[in-house]
Amino acid sequence: MTKIVSYIRVSTNKQSIGLDAQRYAIAAFATQHGLEIAQEFIEKESGKGSDALARRPQLAAALAAAKKLKCSIVVAKLDRLSRNVNFISGLMDAKVPFIVAAIGVAADPFMLHIYAALAEQERTMISQRTSAALQRLKADGVQLGSPRAKLAKARLVAADVVGAEADRFAAGVMPFIKQAQKAGAVTQQQIVDALNARGIPTARGGAWTRASVVNVMARG
Repeated sequence: MTKIVSYIRVSTNKQSIGLDAQRYAIAAFATQHGLEIAQEFIEKESGKGSDALARRPQLAAALAAAKKLKCSIVVAKLDRLSRNVNFISGLMDAKVPFIVAAIGVAADPFMLHIYAALAEQERTMISQRTSAALQRLKADGVQLGSPRAKLAKARLVAADVVGAEADRFAAGVMPFIKQAQKAGAVTQQQIVDALNARGIPTARGGAWTRASVVNVMARG
């Protein structure tokens, strides 16, 4: 059985729920693909800034373990490594393969760079839209620190995050759908079968259905 190293990161000690969700996602991914989790590393650091790796000793330890075992590091989602393109590029230079459970085993380093670039752009766009929305509220006479303004900001950010996450996932899956179509998959069910046969998980880590394929193709 192929070994992997599991890496889990939460930003604060209060995010135990996020920790459990990541552990479950990685364990489910390992089971689905016949992988054995040889070691698990848990980081409770924000990991921001140019010296992020220096302040994330568990990631450094995970890299060392993966090199020793000559295996890949698996994370639940790409943002558990970083949302910064330069940081992701630096990790790729370590010559240790990374697998993102939410994306699948077929994602090569080039695809991970693209995902990181999209995440970075998404973060900038969310910030810009939030700022614009708050300025509109201010122009309407709403106090920016009021409950109404805070609720409006929360709703806007939540909608942006959910929509952008779905768009980003669809962008990553569409190349595989197009490959299946070129190989002769014509119907939605044939595309479903092709994706499941390749072991590419849905956004929730499950198997594909015709409905989930339609949703992705509508966004792609």
